[in-house]
Amino acid sequence: QSVVDFERLSEHASAFQGHDVGFCCLGTTRAKAGADGFVRVDRDYVAQAAELARAGGCKHFVLQSSRGANRHSSFLYLRVKGEVENLVQAVGFDRCTILRPAVLLCKRQESRPMEWVVQQFLGVVAWGFPTAYSVPVETVARAMVASVLQPGERNVEVLENGAIHKLGKA
Repeated sequence: QSVVDFERLSEHASAFQGHDVGFCCLGTTRAKAGADGFVRVDRDYVAQAAELARAGGCKHFVLQSSRGANRHSSFLYLRVKGEVENLVQAVGFDRCTILRPAVLLCKRQESRPMEWVVQQFLGVVAWGFPTAYSVPVETVARAMVASVLQPGERNVEVLENGAIHKLGKA
């Protein structure tokens, strides 16, 4: 593991050298970082990390994005996720896998009361509709690894929530 300063990421280019596969789950919230900070972390840092990974020899980049990502969205979150998907694809990896999970089900150390309420509700909904509105983070992680272990059919693959569930349980 290497600890890097994302504000000076280019100074850590050596940490990105010699890896065949790159995984990226970097993100923050607008509430935590403000609108500008959110854009810097979720778009700019991710795009720069992808560029450094490619320059360091990475062939396959796996990006966790979000359901509904769309660079034309009027919602900042979805717009930034769509923008970063396009930036990562433009880097020119031999293979790029983008996962678009729905609401992530996980236990957090920080308190997010509204998110907790939504997760409790979606946890119940998941009994009847397991792939519709949410996905456990462990399933996303398994799907990310599985996407690397199986041959790709296309240069860029976008996996929506249902495909993430399926691949994460394979």
